[in-house]
Amino acid sequence: MPETIRATGGSLQARLQRNRFRIPAAGALSLLPTMAAAQDAGRWPFNSPYLEAFLRLEQHEIAALALILGVVCFAVFTAILLVRTRARAAANDMIAREKAAALKTQVDQLTGLLLSEPHVLVSWPAAGDVPQILGDTSAITGDGDPQRLLPFAWLNDGDARAMAEAVERLRADGEAFSRSLTTLAGRQVEAEGRAIAGRAVMKLRDVSGVERKLTEIKAAHGALKSELDALRTLIEALPSPVWMRDASGRLTFVNAAYAQAVGAADSATAASRGIELVGGAARTDLDRAAAAGGVRLRLPADIAGQRRSLDVIEVPTLHGRAGIALDATEVEALRRELERVAETHRRTLDQLATGVVTFGADQKLAFYNAAYLTLWDLDAVFLDQRPTDSEVLDRLRSDHKLPEPRDFRQWKTELHAAYRANAAQAHVWHLPDGRTLRVIATPHEDGGVTYLFVDVTERLDLERRFDALKSVQGETLDNLAEALAVFGSDGRVRLFNPAFTRMWRINPAALKEQPHIEAVIALARPRHNDDATWQKLRTAVTALDRRDPVALRIELSDGKVVDCSTVPLPDGGTLIAFQDVTASVNVERALREGNEALRAADELKIKFVRHVSYELRSPLTNIIGFAEMLREPATGTLDARQRDYLSHITGSTDALLALIDDILDLASIDAGAMNLDLGAVDIRKTMAAAAEGIQDRLVKDDIKLDIRTAADIGSFTADERRVRQVLFNLLANAVGFSPPGETVTLAAKRTEDSIIFAVTDHGPGIPPDMLNKVYDWFETNTTGSRHRGAGLGLSLVRSFVVLHGGRVDIDSQLGRGTTVVCTFPLAQAIRVTAA
Repeated sequence: MPETIRATGGSLQARLQRNRFRIPAAGALSLLPTMAAAQDAGRWPFNSPYLEAFLRLEQHEIAALALILGVVCFAVFTAILLVRTRARAAANDMIAREKAAALKTQVDQLTGLLLSEPHVLVSWPAAGDVPQILGDTSAITGDGDPQRLLPFAWLNDGDARAMAEAVERLRADGEAFSRSLTTLAGRQVEAEGRAIAGRAVMKLRDVSGVERKLTEIKAAHGALKSELDALRTLIEALPSPVWMRDASGRLTFVNAAYAQAVGAADSATAASRGIELVGGAARTDLDRAAAAGGVRLRLPADIAGQRRSLDVIEVPTLHGRAGIALDATEVEALRRELERVAETHRRTLDQLATGVVTFGADQKLAFYNAAYLTLWDLDAVFLDQRPTDSEVLDRLRSDHKLPEPRDFRQWKTELHAAYRANAAQAHVWHLPDGRTLRVIATPHEDGGVTYLFVDVTERLDLERRFDALKSVQGETLDNLAEALAVFGSDGRVRLFNPAFTRMWRINPAALKEQPHIEAVIALARPRHNDDATWQKLRTAVTALDRRDPVALRIELSDGKVVDCSTVPLPDGGTLIAFQDVTASVNVERALREGNEALRAADELKIKFVRHVSYELRSPLTNIIGFAEMLREPATGTLDARQRDYLSHITGSTDALLALIDDILDLASIDAGAMNLDLGAVDIRKTMAAAAEGIQDRLVKDDIKLDIRTAADIGSFTADERRVRQVLFNLLANAVGFSPPGETVTLAAKRTEDSIIFAVTDHGPGIPPDMLNKVYDWFETNTTGSRHRGAGLGLSLVRSFVVLHGGRVDIDSQLGRGTTVVCTFPLAQAIRVTAA
């Protein structure tokens, strides 16, 4: 059979070889598997009629058959793959379901474990703002409302802000935090936040039971640690050595002061080496006393190479001992100094003539001096036994040395009230032997009392004799015609007679109060108001180095003339005597009346000018008023010539009015009727105001004005209107005498005692023979300049400046110009009348 196949196969191969070009490649390829399968099965159908029929097929038929067979094979292969894939998918789905069930079980277990404690978890995703909240929020917020959790409305404002900032840092930077919080309901909550797996997670846990106790213990531990740190810091800062020992007596801690005292490099070195501050027998005594329950001893020690006294305090503690050494060197020195001072005081008090005795708070005698022993003639042995205050008084009463009051018990109680008093008490004792004692009881802060016994018997006798002598002297002074007053060395009135009060019209009751001479001058000033006179009398009474006699003649307000003289007294006082010499002065006045008549003629001229000025002022005012009315449009329209004439009228009347005002001012000053309106004068503003008044003349005459003054020159006290008038007149004169194109300078400066104004021009100057006449009324000299005036400007300037207490100086050179300097004093009495 195989041979037949091989033969047949060979024939088939030959046929195929012959038809290789007739069968497409795809068909041949599709037949190969079938053929291979048939050969493997031992069924090689070369003799099959089908094969014969196949071989007789045409090429296109073979291609169609190959295509169908390929599609069938692909479908079979695809179906097999689909079955296998669905089987694997079913197996994978079963595995995934098993894993999902396991994971859900694990999540449920973890969620149960997570929620087994009363806490809340808040989780924020990395790319979202909506948090996930797990847990029961009622344990935290108290009402179970999750909306109140994150705004932290269940905390106070401070904790809420701190938690909000901590959460913000956690979400932004992953910064972890851990805090202990107290809710508004008083519950303790622990808050912990950290970044986990790219999410911000915050855990809020209600601390209760053992955990709350643990938190409280932690808080207490933190407080104790803080307190311990503060105590250690304080101990380290103490200037006194401090140390601690264990139960065996070994040093375990010392502060910096201890290390410095023993010369160690630092505290640790001093403690580790066991360097003792106090050594030797003193250390042994201190250890023995400290072991017995604490001790305080004063011991000597060498501190930094110096011998010091230390108050060493060492007390037992729970696990050893603790000690401190206080430097008592200064205290010891002060104690010795106090003992020395007390001993010095005792020796000093023994030398006094005043009896001194001191009783302590227990009212027992503590000290007495020799004068006290002599005053009462007591037994020193009795006093050395330290008797009480009452026992001493009883002894003195039994010896009939004390006053005999009606109720001795009440008298002694009042005396002993000094032990409870806050201030010293004084008593006067009239003794049976005729002596008089002044007793001063001074209480002590510790409850004791010191008594001072001053014998005033002789002083009282001298006072009585002095009162008698004073009475005799008083009667003598009261009957003298001269007005007398005696002032003591302190400047107060000691004696005066009725003639003095009558002359100066002073109430005697005011002088009995012994006023100072300043007060007496104030009372007498209405009768005589000359400061120079009172200054001389004040100096004669109150001068410390020299009190020279003074002789004056003064005139009282009622016309009386009095001669005044002072006499220095040996006790430092001063006698002032006033004698009425009015009668003799009247004769002298009669002789002077003739001379005054000669002056009347000159005054008549001034009065005439003043009278004429007053009479001219009224019609001039009318002319000015009517001229102003003619300028008004309601009066009518004026042509150019009429307006020009009206301008000339107005200018002439203004100049005439200014001249009359100047004459009236000079007349008022001459009559003593000019009063100054004093106030603060701003120097720069006043200069600017005066310069403003001559601006039109400066422009008209082509003259420049240079104002020079410091920016901080300030102000001074004067009459602003008069000062401005002075500067205006000086500037008007300077502009009038200056040629066109020149510069006028107005300068001001401040010195220690005055304000100085200076006006300088570059005009023709003033001739030397005219310098003495420039201040006279109606004296004017144009000296070839354009200036025309009545000659009153400089007269007013000098009168106003002198009225302020100042002076006017003129420096002029022919052909070079003139400088007028006005000096106003800063601290000088203003003269009431012009010079």
